[in-house]
Amino acid sequence: MKLERTTAVVTGANRGLGRHIAQQLRDRGANVFAGARNVNSVDLAGVTPVQLDITDPASVSAAAAIVGDAAILVNNAGVVTGSSLLGGELANIRHEFETNFFGTLGVTRAFAPQLGEHGESYVLNILSAYSWLNVPFIGGYSASKAAQWSLTDGLRQDLAGQGTRVGGLYVALMDTDFSRVFDAPKEDPADVARLAVDAIENRLFEVFADEQSRSIRAGLPGGVAALYPALS
Repeated sequence: MKLERTTAVVTGANRGLGRHIAQQLRDRGANVFAGARNVNSVDLAGVTPVQLDITDPASVSAAAAIVGDAAILVNNAGVVTGSSLLGGELANIRHEFETNFFGTLGVTRAFAPQLGEHGESYVLNILSAYSWLNVPFIGGYSASKAAQWSLTDGLRQDLAGQGTRVGGLYVALMDTDFSRVFDAPKEDPADVARLAVDAIENRLFEVFADEQSRSIRAGLPGGVAALYPALS
């Protein structure tokens, strides 16, 4: 897919992976709108900040009207609260679903008409290795990402008729604020961003950004025994 002079929107583009993806798209010639709840937090030169709170339908509609001609949408914005399914605050788990699932759906619905006006268009959803593996102390997040995985499959089919391809990027741990609770090796978000933009250029359905994602994905056919050996 041609990136030069193509309009791209990245949600959650003010920090972490989103900022790196916006930078990569900018460097490859795209006209980038960097979405953030606070536009003053976008400090990346050469992009256009746009106010975008993915949990606020009015904000989403306003951002779509401002952009007007998107051919690329990167659904990067998300949240993790560190809530377990039984012990965590239910309000926190609802927030994870409102953001990671309903927020992604709402943004995609708002931008779908303008994506469909292009001969080629692409949506990239930033998913997680924990879409497939529920980690108990972030059980709410894992469940919301599993729902987002299914959402990605559904949108992939719904948007195919208008020429919009939908891809999913899967990654376990990156060196960002999201993974601060994990004491484990983490991927450089700049490296993951390069893979993400390569996926956009090549219109891939799936991209696995680290070995843990590939390993968990490969273990799915083994069922519960393979994914959760302690239960056996």
